[in-house]
Amino acid sequence: MQRCPHCETDLPQPNPAICPSCGASLGEPPRRASGGDAAPPERVIFEGHPALVPGVLEALFVALTLGLGLVWLWVRSRGTHYRLTTSRVVIESGMLNKKIEQIDLYRVDDYAVDLPLGQRLLGTGNLTLATTDRSAKGEVRLAHLRTDVRALYEQLRAATEADKARRGVRRFDSV
Repeated sequence: MQRCPHCETDLPQPNPAICPSCGASLGEPPRRASGGDAAPPERVIFEGHPALVPGVLEALFVALTLGLGLVWLWVRSRGTHYRLTTSRVVIESGMLNKKIEQIDLYRVDDYAVDLPLGQRLLGTGNLTLATTDRSAKGEVRLAHLRTDVRALYEQLRAATEADKARRGVRRFDSV
């Protein structure tokens, strides 16, 4: 039989969380089994940097500088990293001084897909998120994504709706 280390009383059951005699905590409380509303595992939708040469103007810049402009474009591209998952958007920016901004998907209200002609020619595009996140100041712009931005928008929109439904978040528009 076990004894309480605080009052030396015999414990009626093995490994209780609290001593029935003195009320002292006897370690970590037992963990409860998670219910059916546990969050599904976070899945990565997109991860990467902005495109090295996002548009026609940048391609022209590289040609005019005989390729030396590519160094500047590489540094600029690698200074930003995007990670979009089924529950959040993480933007890491900066080369020496890093800034990491995270926006939970349930805070996203609207999307805008921007595909300028110069970017469409090189297969890139922009995705803008209107959000209620205070740190984002209402808008987050994912610029020069080298992926199918329309398909990414559809995946992110579906993940946002699923995250809002899982959390029970409702948005009301006032007219």
